[in-house]
Amino acid sequence: MSGHSKWASIKHKKGAVDAKRGKLFTKLARAITVAARDGGGDPDGNPALATAVQKARDASMPKDNIQRAIDRGAGVGVDAASIERVVFEGYGPGGAAILVDALTDNRNRASAEIRHAFSKHNGSLGEPGSVAWIFEKRGVVVVDAERYGEDDLIVAIDAGAEDVRDEGDALRVLCEPSDLSAVREALEAAGVEVQSAEVAIEPKSTVEVKGNDAKSLLNLIEALEEQDDVNEVHANFDIPSEVLEKLAAA
Repeated sequence: MSGHSKWASIKHKKGAVDAKRGKLFTKLARAITVAARDGGGDPDGNPALATAVQKARDASMPKDNIQRAIDRGAGVGVDAASIERVVFEGYGPGGAAILVDALTDNRNRASAEIRHAFSKHNGSLGEPGSVAWIFEKRGVVVVDAERYGEDDLIVAIDAGAEDVRDEGDALRVLCEPSDLSAVREALEAAGVEVQSAEVAIEPKSTVEVKGNDAKSLLNLIEALEEQDDVNEVHANFDIPSEVLEKLAAA
């Protein structure tokens, strides 16, 4: 189980994740625009766009904002044309692999800010390909473990679900990216409320991080996520739950 996802869950319960809604909407809109630019403005024929739109809906982003972002991308306007996707790879304290997905209109600025964050928090940027092999794309559907059990999720198997992981307060249903929509729809049809559904970058393996390294690593992750150009941050650390809870309460 990914410590990164556990940490995100803890922060969400505290209300600390994406508290600045305007900043969150800006990032979501940028992701929608790029997906529409690269694959067309029809979510039914563009899985990347469908996922970006669903994430925006899950965050309660207004429909008008979503449509404007799609229109910008589909129309290949100046804004859409100037945005490029850049992936940065590196290591954090404790040897955790970190993959940073950025959407930026200024590659040099993004590179300088991300490099500074790594350096400030005892991490290091690596060469392209240095850690990407540790991660893979998976469809991930999250439901509330306090309301549902694994038996409630059996319907997802027929729709393509491959695994269910218990992360304490959440159950994560894993599938191939192409099966994500079918798995979500199967769960919702069975009356299971879905907290989120997205194509995520999941680590194939994790490394346990403790002590001061754990605190420094989480500071690095948060510093990266705060960057305007950063779309998503993926990491393969596993920090014991009791340590995460203690850090979250600090």
